[in-house]
Amino acid sequence: MDSANLLSAISTHWDTEIVPQLTDYIRIPAKSPHFDPQWESGGHIERAIQLAQAWVKKQPVRGLTLEIVRLPNRTPLLYFDIAGSGDRTVLLYGHLDKQPEMTGWRDGFGPWDPLFENGKLYGRGSADDGYAVFAALAAIGALQAQGIAHSRCVGMIETCEESGSYDLPAYLDALAPRMGNVDFVVGLDSGCGDYERLWATTSLRGLAGGTLTVEVLTEGVHSGDASGVVPSSFRIARKLLDRIEDASTGRVLGAEFHAPIPAERVEQAARAAEILGEIVIRKYPFADGTQPMVADRAEALLNRTWRPALSVTGADGLPSIANAGNVLRPQTSLKLSLRLPPSVDGDRASRHLKEALEADPPHGATVRFESESDATGWNAPPTHAWLNRAIDEASLQFYGQPAAAMGEGGTIPFMAMLGKHFPDAQFLITGVLGPHANAHGPNEFLHVPYAKQLTACVAFVLAAHARRVAADLVGQ
Repeated sequence: MDSANLLSAISTHWDTEIVPQLTDYIRIPAKSPHFDPQWESGGHIERAIQLAQAWVKKQPVRGLTLEIVRLPNRTPLLYFDIAGSGDRTVLLYGHLDKQPEMTGWRDGFGPWDPLFENGKLYGRGSADDGYAVFAALAAIGALQAQGIAHSRCVGMIETCEESGSYDLPAYLDALAPRMGNVDFVVGLDSGCGDYERLWATTSLRGLAGGTLTVEVLTEGVHSGDASGVVPSSFRIARKLLDRIEDASTGRVLGAEFHAPIPAERVEQAARAAEILGEIVIRKYPFADGTQPMVADRAEALLNRTWRPALSVTGADGLPSIANAGNVLRPQTSLKLSLRLPPSVDGDRASRHLKEALEADPPHGATVRFESESDATGWNAPPTHAWLNRAIDEASLQFYGQPAAAMGEGGTIPFMAMLGKHFPDAQFLITGVLGPHANAHGPNEFLHVPYAKQLTACVAFVLAAHARRVAADLVGQ
């Protein structure tokens, strides 16, 4: 492989084709169905998948077939199949649906208003993870241009990942028989600790989420008349949360929400903390004076990857301050997001959460917890020696630094699904969500120089996989 030529070709591809395509993609408010119940009639997801399909069709990739697969009452999925050498298949994964707008974008920036500045492409979905399908095809095309073998490659680009990938099991059942012998999975929907090396994701947390509602009245009443007699729905909600979380430390209570941390993951966290230094904690935009929950960097990484954590991400029943009168409100609803260790079963944890919140409600208030999203996390199987070597060599070739590995705190339900469908497969889960990239928040950006190098790394690892398959065939 001519690594310099490969990276140069990929960089040109990004500059001339991929960045313009992603710019158009950002303009499409293709919010995931959970955030846009009218997604089908609105047509934005359809526009996004048609944009990706049109671009893929134009790529000079030999042996490419492509289709939009549509199962009844499901979001569509873009599926590509590229012929290759050997008797095994590589599955590449990404998604095209997006998180909602979020407030707090800088002046002149916006979720659907792409802006390229200092090598960063700002806009919703650019890094999470609309780039994936473009990077995957660019990597394979670059290999073919140099005459370098790759295995058969299939791609699944879904459109409901941000809603928990609830349609993916049906698509996996439908498409798995067509994929053949999948023994390697490349997922491009994860993060990177810095922009200086290739990062492999070794685990992902799970999720138990839903809405807690506490109702005490059928209508609001004057607080001067009722307070002291009618219990506050907010106080009851606060007390219920104390069953789940120690308010003084943030530690999640209940053994069913915890899991032992494997020694290998502890060691990886320590090495990642040493590499990243202050980035581990200082990458977050702390308000003046705010201190992190832990100061030790390795413990901070373990907190965000292997320990449960509760967040209140939304509320109903609370008027804005400008419109808040002296009224004792009838109800309070809180949107809860409980991140779970990778090895905790999401469905079981969600049931425990519901039981804990609804049992014996204070003052006999009406308490409901409506589960909306639960997902089991993922812990990578032991990495084979060939893949460890390929990841490290790719990082040295294209970043000039050894690779690194760590867990991620987010949830990609697809990974647990794939682990069940392809239990013997190896995994390279990686991505471009590095410091300040801010997926799901304001000012999300794609670090384009890093993405170019990552695309070259994917090509390098695909070539290594093909060599491994060829060696195995010879050995037989």
